[in-house]
Amino acid sequence: MAKKIKQPLTKAEKRRKRRKTLIIIEVIILIVVVLFLLAWLKFGLISCENLGNITKNELSTDTIDLLKGYKCIAFFGVDNRSNGNYESGNSDSIMVACINNDTKEVRVVSLYRDTVLSMKDSTLRKCNYAYNHGGYQEAIEMLNKNLDLDIQAYVAVDFNALSDVVDDIGGVEIDLTEEEAKLMNNDYIGEVAKITGKHSDGVAAGHQTLNGVEATAYCRLRYTSGGDFKRAERQRTVLSQIVNKAKNMNTTQMLKLATDENILKEVSTSLTPTEIATLASAMKDYSLGVT
Repeated sequence: MAKKIKQPLTKAEKRRKRRKTLIIIEVIILIVVVLFLLAWLKFGLISCENLGNITKNELSTDTIDLLKGYKCIAFFGVDNRSNGNYESGNSDSIMVACINNDTKEVRVVSLYRDTVLSMKDSTLRKCNYAYNHGGYQEAIEMLNKNLDLDIQAYVAVDFNALSDVVDDIGGVEIDLTEEEAKLMNNDYIGEVAKITGKHSDGVAAGHQTLNGVEATAYCRLRYTSGGDFKRAERQRTVLSQIVNKAKNMNTTQMLKLATDENILKEVSTSLTPTEIATLASAMKDYSLGVT
């Protein structure tokens, strides 16, 4: 019986084999990313806080139905001038991110810091007061009470955390107006640099890559045309850039970002290590929708 001669692989077959090998390698490295992240969290670098009983309104049946299938997380950018201290401080950046668990679409809405809302004691104050008065717990309860939500998770960052993340991803691409560049150079960049211990040579009007100090200063700009509405828009622009850059990272870059000790110890959150690892491992599946 004649011995069957093994035919050489065609170019298409070689491509499929190579693609399959790359997928296997990506999956293995992704598992390593998750394990590394869990290990870092285990050593307590991230401040994982246990939330108590979060107060909320008695929600209507329609609202409960609308919220089904979503995970809503409160984001707080705290201006406390004391990096890593999340017990108090005005939450000058407040966002709510709602994740559709089925489609993986994430929608983000800003809450303007000067919005007057009802506090825990039913007094009316600017909404950024809640975090300064009662920390993340009271701030979440303020959001639930006034907006008929059922938020049970939060993430809080400060100047250092934001500037470190932006530097780790290689900066963000921003178009600056003359007004924005002038204000950043005259005040905001110097203040952020002093607090974070980082450096900037200044910015100019036009399209450019902002480093961590400059991006943080950009997010803080308020006294321009558009006021706080424009500032909240800037914050969402920077957040969108961070998300898009993270989604386009290769696995090695993602591993470096996910295990950056400086960033991990600068974040306060109620998310558990398992929840964080799950979100990180599915990063490429998420899409940022309407903001």
